Amino acid sequence: MRVVIAEDNVLLSNGLELLLTAKGFHVAAITQDAPGFVAAVTEHRPDVTIVDVRLPPAFRDEGIHAAIQARRRHPGLPVLVLSQYVEQQYAGELISDGRGGIGYLLKDRVSRVSEFIDALRRVAAGGTVMDAEVIGQLLTRHAHDPIAALTPREREVLALMAEGKDNATIAARLVITENAVHKHIGNVFAKLGLSPADSGHRRVLAVLTYLSRH
Repeated sequence: MRVVIAEDNVLLSNGLELLLTAKGFHVAAITQDAPGFVAAVTEHRPDVTIVDVRLPPAFRDEGIHAAIQARRRHPGLPVLVLSQYVEQQYAGELISDGRGGIGYLLKDRVSRVSEFIDALRRVAAGGTVMDAEVIGQLLTRHAHDPIAALTPREREVLALMAEGKDNATIAARLVITENAVHKHIGNVFAKLGLSPADSGHRRVLAVLTYLSRH
């Protein structure tokens, strides 16, 4: 599986390369700026990409802009944002194009290599993986929307859904039954005006798509 990385921190990018190579990935290119990333994607047509939000020269939102640009040129390009920051405005734009293959993890909250590799594979397969802190900030930003009608428990369930957790895992994490999880998920979609028939990671994308348009 070919990977293109956009990360200006040499120690981190080299560490990622060693880790991914050991796990059977092929790191086709490592770039340190946005133009280099877009060019590398065009050249190598990777199966998945890893992008930091803040890249040279201004270290603001160059990386996520580059990810959006690359997805426009190559629809469906899988992108895993790996950053210390939640860039709320452009994260919503990146997520809401409706094509899947999106992840957003915070560097300081990645505690296990196995979880990171699993997240990368899920994004490459077209899934959606979101850190709970990311979804929490996105939900807070849109507190004036129907999301405000969700109960605290429904918010907890939604945050775990955004992490890519299945119903059984959510039930175990919250110490409730799977039937209760199913009911909470139904309530979430009903309150947001979204179909409860959505399943898997696409249900997370549907919620974030809705939020990003308000």
